[in-house]
Amino acid sequence: MGRFGRAGVALMLALSLGALARGAAAAEGQMTLAVHITVAPRWLDPGETESAITPFMVLYAIHDALVKPMPAGPLTPSLAESWSMSPDGLAYDFVLRPARFHHGDPVTAEDVKFSFERFRGGAAALLKDKVREIKVLDARRVRFVLRDAWPDFMTFYGTTATGSGWVVPKKYVERVGDDGFKKAPVGAGPYRFVSFNPGVELVLEAFDGYWRKPPSVKRVVIRNIPDETTRAAALKRGEVDVAYNLSGSVAEDIRRTPGLAITARRSNAVFFLDFLEQWDPKSPWADRRVRLAASTAVDRKAINDAEFLGFAGITGNIVPRHMEFALPIDPPPFDPGRARRLLAEAGYPNGFDSGDLTPNPPYFSMAEAIAGNLGAVGIRLRIRTLERAAFLTAWREKKLRGVLLAAQGAGGNAATRIEGVATRGGLYAYGVLPEVEDLFQRQARELDRKKREELLHQIQRLLAERVVFAPIWENAPINGVGPRVEEAALTLVAAYPYTAPFEELRLKSR
Repeated sequence: MGRFGRAGVALMLALSLGALARGAAAAEGQMTLAVHITVAPRWLDPGETESAITPFMVLYAIHDALVKPMPAGPLTPSLAESWSMSPDGLAYDFVLRPARFHHGDPVTAEDVKFSFERFRGGAAALLKDKVREIKVLDARRVRFVLRDAWPDFMTFYGTTATGSGWVVPKKYVERVGDDGFKKAPVGAGPYRFVSFNPGVELVLEAFDGYWRKPPSVKRVVIRNIPDETTRAAALKRGEVDVAYNLSGSVAEDIRRTPGLAITARRSNAVFFLDFLEQWDPKSPWADRRVRLAASTAVDRKAINDAEFLGFAGITGNIVPRHMEFALPIDPPPFDPGRARRLLAEAGYPNGFDSGDLTPNPPYFSMAEAIAGNLGAVGIRLRIRTLERAAFLTAWREKKLRGVLLAAQGAGGNAATRIEGVATRGGLYAYGVLPEVEDLFQRQARELDRKKREELLHQIQRLLAERVVFAPIWENAPINGVGPRVEEAALTLVAAYPYTAPFEELRLKSR
């Protein structure tokens, strides 16, 4: 190495050590995040990540991925300092940066291979089918070899579409086992695990050895406060610094309170009605006219104004408009008269009893408003509420019945969104249109971007025309922020609804 090369390395090393020392010295104080759900133990383990956005509120803190959505973009190199695709599209090479897990072991290519192979969450079957083998080239280089060229590999692997790219320490997991790992997870993220009291709180402490930058907030507490008014009251009293997921009059009250603020931005999440029993020919929901009546009966604008202060985006598609390959589709206009006529044409002039309406927790008041709209035209439903983790389990295990007020917030593109709810391998698909399955398999093999876009547009048109779902809106969660917070990191990662990156959290100087 020449004189200038040695000098450059020395300067970079000095700057890095100086930044590390300054960052470590600055780490102080505690920030408390009041979350709207109860954190599930399985969300501490990337290997079980569902096709949902909720687990990432924990993953971004404790763990890290080779590539993940960051402020710089949706596919930002993280534990991988670089990645490349072979000219034939059959191999992806990743070069790991020097990084360490919280217990001191280096992050290696063996950990990457192990983490992918043990992944059993959303889209796991699809990923395992597409990846032929993983080659460890050396400690810092790993190669994924595909069976066939698959243009969506990085979308499934490197975004929040799945948790397959998040890395755990192989030796530690093998030593403590899966259950032991959930009780005391070790990651490579900006915060290390301190304690977890299920149903109460998760306590994390800054990891000064984080490769990107040492956090400036010493301790982060993720407190479970499912009741919205209780979360807001805790924020007003200064007991918490950030309150997730406020709505309606509660959010308006926080906005008007001096010293407090709200943030709201469209996310990847789309809320939609899923008519779970439409696949049973004996069910009223098997008739397209009944499903269209339900969609027509929902007053989307009124509910948006009441629940989200108008921030949400009304839509007729399960794929949000900003996503790659999305097809803009408007919902049917609110028209109770037309809804009643459609029901009469389908043979239900007096409506019918439709069993449960199960909402994605904690959006219970939204479900009540929708149930009121449907009841007004004769579709009678009773609200059934579950805790978030139990809801996701029941949905995934196909145990729910009736109508579901569902939400899908994982990132990716139109293909990753469709895969989860409308294909045979989809974690949350209760039934599948054969035409959609055929088009989905074709687009997965199509390397021409324009042709692939048209295939995905065909799928979205089919789902809309057949009224497989009744999309309601693109979510815009409202979060409250307290006076001690300089940076809550709630709007740094595009279309992501929670805090990230955690290392950007900052408290105001005293």
